[in-house]
Amino acid sequence: MSTQPPQWGPSQPNSPYPPAAPSQNPYGATGYPQQAPMGYPAPGPAAYGAAMKHRGPIAVWLGLPLITLGIYGIVWHYKVNKEMGQFDPRRPVNPVMSVLAVTLGVFLIVPPFVSVYNTGKRIREAQRAAGVEPTCSAGLGVFLMFFCSLYVLYYQSQLNKVVERYGDVAPGTQVPLAV
Repeated sequence: MSTQPPQWGPSQPNSPYPPAAPSQNPYGATGYPQQAPMGYPAPGPAAYGAAMKHRGPIAVWLGLPLITLGIYGIVWHYKVNKEMGQFDPRRPVNPVMSVLAVTLGVFLIVPPFVSVYNTGKRIREAQRAAGVEPTCSAGLGVFLMFFCSLYVLYYQSQLNKVVERYGDVAPGTQVPLAV
């Protein structure tokens, strides 16, 4: 007795459907590759995300942190990571973990560097998703951490390139992403 379940559909001998022809197209019926390289989202039809907010790099780096006694730096780190997750929903971002790594992770020494490095990588991917030349260097961001947190100035100026790509669009507005 056979343990295989009965087959239904085009492959059944008396089926009214024609037999399925082997696919000659490696991209499948959608015209897109079936699998993406490791670490990249699966390509598909046009993707959309939420526009990010334009911020002044000097205000983010020096002005607001001085006024708020450094608290705005933590708020900025959260907001930027959250906006990047909303900008490209194909790439999940956990802004809370990013902030915890930068704040409480100081006691373990390594987590703040990893968080800042990953934020730089996300900015580079956001630039790529916006169709802008990816110029953000995560390594340079980590290096600039040692000089009065200049990475905030650098990262915000890099993020503003993504914002400027879409012109005068209100934050949160749906914008198309480059596939």
